[in-house]
Amino acid sequence: MNKLTIALVAGAALVATAGCTKKRPDVVPPAPGPVTPTPTPGPGPGTGVVPGSAEDFRRTVVSDTIHFALDAYDIDPESRAVLDSQADWLRQYPNVRITLEGHCDERGTREYNLALGDRRANAAKNYLAARGVSPSRITTISYGKERPIALGSNEAAWAQNRRAVTIVIN
Repeated sequence: MNKLTIALVAGAALVATAGCTKKRPDVVPPAPGPVTPTPTPGPGPGTGVVPGSAEDFRRTVVSDTIHFALDAYDIDPESRAVLDSQADWLRQYPNVRITLEGHCDERGTREYNLALGDRRANAAKNYLAARGVSPSRITTISYGKERPIALGSNEAAWAQNRRAVTIVIN
């Protein structure tokens, strides 16, 4: 009786799954037509880059990133030049909002790096505010050591990861 039960269960499973097969549709959709590539806009006027957009920001400013020394959050002269170009652009588009992300290298505890990343983002925010950008347009966030752009445990990688990045919010 054991073999009979197994045979009945197997037969019932086959009958149940037979009803699940897909049926061919009555009408087949047409094959895709030829694809026309969309031209990629180049630099300069007429490129399709919207003034005041994130792409316009990246093309116009010196950089969207400033770097910091180890365990520091002060704005050095090189970073001032970058932030000055960002402030000029932001004053030109007074309705654009930004987020400043603070980042750190892998050394130190998670909590320490989150606090340092926050100080870095706020230092950049305060500099931009001092240059005439309304602080209400700027939000800050710290990622600490959680989002490195350079992998590696050496000074070159650490120097790239100690940064603040300006993100335009569209």
